[in-house]
Amino acid sequence: MIDVVVVSCKLNNGVYYVSPNDVDVSRNDQVIFEDGEDYLVGTVIKNKYPEKKKNLFLPLPNIVRKVNKEDLKTIEKNEELAKKALVDAKKEAKNLDLEMNFVDCYFNLNKSQLIFSFLSDNRIDFRTLAKKLAAKYKTRIELRQIGIRDKARKVGGVGPCGLFLCCNRFLTDLNSVSINMAKNQNLALNPSKINGLCGRLYCCLGYENDLYSELKKDLPAVGSEVKTDSGKGKVISVDVLNRSYKVDLGEREIVQVFCDKNGKNK
Repeated sequence: MIDVVVVSCKLNNGVYYVSPNDVDVSRNDQVIFEDGEDYLVGTVIKNKYPEKKKNLFLPLPNIVRKVNKEDLKTIEKNEELAKKALVDAKKEAKNLDLEMNFVDCYFNLNKSQLIFSFLSDNRIDFRTLAKKLAAKYKTRIELRQIGIRDKARKVGGVGPCGLFLCCNRFLTDLNSVSINMAKNQNLALNPSKINGLCGRLYCCLGYENDLYSELKKDLPAVGSEVKTDSGKGKVISVDVLNRSYKVDLGEREIVQVFCDKNGKNK
């Protein structure tokens, strides 16, 4: 077992498992941590706890210190310089006829690396652009091509539920979401109803999918023929949460059948 702290980093909206390195930190503290030659800024999202070594990629990054006043000044200066670098990158990309839609730019605390995120429909050969930017800013340049979901994650926004986007607030992994998840929950397959700001299916469709799949397991499928106390008919709808389904017996006679937890008719 090894003591770790979970830290969220603006760099990729991801999380790092970090060694506290005898620094007393608590949840929501801003910290500086060392990852190789890079000094990164992050926010503690989970207090120190013991974790099995087999679950970690070793060696772990180390927390150097809590963010202090001098660090805050450095962070502010780096953000201003990053804004200028973003403008320069857009100009250089345009001069090189590169179809790149830049999203953001980020300097490490010690300016050991300058990272750009961009969108593009095609693969981009940005080697010349990277060389020009490296020559100007005298640091390592990384250009990351991201997807539309990653853009929403970085930019943020408010979803139809009235809350800030899950991907921007707490999701650490953008797991795949399929149309079958919407079907499992009997949602209208209308893109305007089930697609998020990114234009992809809502991430939240996956939150309850396992529960719906479990509840639906013993219920008949729509279109199947079943026997009821009132006769034989075809299933026309299924209510997963109420554990019931409606059966068309013909001659405009429709009955609703309720099932117990084992899938047997009540």
